[in-house]
Amino acid sequence: MPRLEDTEQALLDAGQDAKQRAKSAWDGFSDFALRDNVLEVAVGLILAAAFTTVVTSFISDILLPPFSLIPGINKNLEEKFAVLRRGSHYTKGSGYNTLKQALEDGAVVLAYGSFLDTVLRFLGLGIALYTIAQFYGWVSNDSIIKKQVKCKYCRKRISPSAKRCVNCTSWQDGREG
Repeated sequence: MPRLEDTEQALLDAGQDAKQRAKSAWDGFSDFALRDNVLEVAVGLILAAAFTTVVTSFISDILLPPFSLIPGINKNLEEKFAVLRRGSHYTKGSGYNTLKQALEDGAVVLAYGSFLDTVLRFLGLGIALYTIAQFYGWVSNDSIIKKQVKCKYCRKRISPSAKRCVNCTSWQDGREG
């Protein structure tokens, strides 16, 4: 039968081992999660999400409503759709008033307005980010947007100051001809 002192020592050793493993796991996690680049990426993603919300609001609330004033477009752009197959409650005279109504009736619809709305939001976000990158380059004299040229041999994009292509390793100054 094991003695009481041996059991106590085994429990103390197990506790010390568990404590050491937890400390090692925490140190490994903090080394990973608290590095500068991981924090920069996290902050960048949070700012990007907020910026995307602002651009989406700008597109939806300011840019798209004037499109509804164009003759032939009598409602918001994202509500434009074409019925490909009617649902069970479709009436010939009035049809469907909204995209939601058509979908709830089981109709097959081509929601081209929603697609155009998404494309315009994407273009708006892209143009806004490009403008911010250009402004940053102008203010800091360090451009985010790097100019690239195509390699003469493999046609992959490389830096214009490269002496050799990183993809096919050919010399860019004409040594290989």
